[in-house]
Amino acid sequence: MYKKGEKKAQSQRGFVDISSWKHFDSRAIGITRGDIPRHTWAVLHKLKRKGFAAYLVGGCVRDLLLKRVPKDFDVITTASLQQIKKIVFQRCIIIGKRFPICQVNMYGTKIEVSSFSTNTNDVKGTKDISCSNELKCCDKGDILLWQNSMKRDFTINGLFFNPFNSRIYDYVNGVRDIRKNKVCTVIPASVSFDEDPARILRGLRIAARLGFEFSSETSSAIRELSSSIRLIDKARLMMEMNYLLSYGAAESSLRLLRKYGLLNMLLPFQAAYFSDQMKDKSNDRDLMLMKLLANLDKLLSADRPCSCCLWAALLTFHSALVNSPQDAQVIRAFGALMYFGSWGSTVNFLNQDIGAPTPFIPETLGPSQSKLDNLMEQTSHLASLVKLSVDILTSLDALEQSLDKYSEASQFSGLVLVSRRERERVLVIFEGLDSDLTSYERTRGMHEIDYRLLKNGDPDEVRFVLGKVIMDTMSEVLPCASTEYHQLNKKAGTGDLADGSNPSVSLSTLFSSKS
Repeated sequence: MYKKGEKKAQSQRGFVDISSWKHFDSRAIGITRGDIPRHTWAVLHKLKRKGFAAYLVGGCVRDLLLKRVPKDFDVITTASLQQIKKIVFQRCIIIGKRFPICQVNMYGTKIEVSSFSTNTNDVKGTKDISCSNELKCCDKGDILLWQNSMKRDFTINGLFFNPFNSRIYDYVNGVRDIRKNKVCTVIPASVSFDEDPARILRGLRIAARLGFEFSSETSSAIRELSSSIRLIDKARLMMEMNYLLSYGAAESSLRLLRKYGLLNMLLPFQAAYFSDQMKDKSNDRDLMLMKLLANLDKLLSADRPCSCCLWAALLTFHSALVNSPQDAQVIRAFGALMYFGSWGSTVNFLNQDIGAPTPFIPETLGPSQSKLDNLMEQTSHLASLVKLSVDILTSLDALEQSLDKYSEASQFSGLVLVSRRERERVLVIFEGLDSDLTSYERTRGMHEIDYRLLKNGDPDEVRFVLGKVIMDTMSEVLPCASTEYHQLNKKAGTGDLADGSNPSVSLSTLFSSKS
């Protein structure tokens, strides 16, 4: 990624490589003003009208270059935080202690606005480099952007976009790393992760979502410093886990967490499950947990995320099956009940010629009985097991008890991330499923997913989507005989998000260095 000694030199006092600084026209690769949402434009325009410069910064610029839908649009401005609040957006709030920002509510959307002048501690490895002789002949605007880019976590997040003049600014070789599909820290990786261990999880999130690889230096530093994530506040850990699992890259995220030994700490029960199941396998794609996550990812993306209670409910459901395997038809009935919302609709669905349910080891008992006389009772019993399994994510005692079944349990001494509040939200999803199902009624008035409700954790929406994920997982062939089910699958597959697309114009066109 870097020439020998290059990165070391960058962190030395007085060294600035201005030859790597680049500006280019965003229109050359098809990025237009129409790619920016109106609420973001409103923030940018208001800052400009008040006499301040404003740029888009970070992951949104990276995603625009990749022709992906950004998770959000972050703004940085020459106004101080107090100026933003007193002069520009009087109703905004300042949040964050270590890296404070302004949170602006515009047309119902929250936009984070940071300031170039925010006083933060100098990032280790970049101290005392702002007085270099090379900078004396540089434009002040360039120096301001460069200084901020050197405080960013990864090079591909160190890009700035000024939509008013259609210019993108790159001071840390971010475009080069995007072209190479690489995730690389701005300063030496060991220094970067030592300063903020959460950058390890952010790096995994980026790599999982984009399908990028880490530079060798970054990969080595993650392995060496992975245990440092225990120093992160539990609320911050939960936030990072939500970013990993809620935005359409849960399957690849879990795979990376396992690869770098982080799953043992963050989701120890799932780590033990993998360790047990992968003893005689070279590929994890046939594991039920990975199938569930893959089907969840098909419904989500950067701009269509879910609440954390959905992935927590999915892990809870799967944990219940690992500890107490069930007949495959019972599992399918459980999913159909959550999806359709009534036992009558569930029975009608199961009576159609939809093929045999897919078996999994160890989660299903086989071979499955196509007709079960006590299907309702067994489905209700499964619901009770699922509700009990919530504690594996929320109680250390319950976690340790579940790990006792594994011979290598001692190596999976991890954390309990899900709070008591989230525990109650997960339990609400399964409420009523463990009682008399003849009176169970949770039908919805629409067949499409309401992503606003899903992001907010609406229990009916979460239940509906989880039911769909389970049904998809238990069926190799979609049950075309079910009109409602078929229509939902058809709609979910059309107009898929740009997260899976490739740039329409090659980034190799971005070669023009700063004049």
